[in-house]
Amino acid sequence: MLEIGWFSAKLFFKGNLMRDNMYYVKQTSIGIFTAFFILCFLAQTTLPFWVPVVLSSFIGGIIMPFLLKDIKMK
Repeated sequence: MLEIGWFSAKLFFKGNLMRDNMYYVKQTSIGIFTAFFILCFLAQTTLPFWVPVVLSSFIGGIIMPFLLKDIKMK
C-alpha cells in the first residue's frame, strides 16, 4: 500500500500522473480559496475559533470531490 502511494507521489511530482495538470491546480485552488473565504467570514463572528475552522474544513472537504470528479489519469 505504501509502495503504491510512493509511486503515485513520484509520478505526480514529475508531472506524469495526470493528463491535465493545470486543471487539477485550478480546481484545487478553487476549493482551497472557497474554504479560506468561509474561514475568514466565519472568524469575524463571535463564535469560538474552533467552530469556523471545523466548518470551513468540512465544507472544503465536501466540495473537493465535486471539483475533482473529471480528473483524467494517464
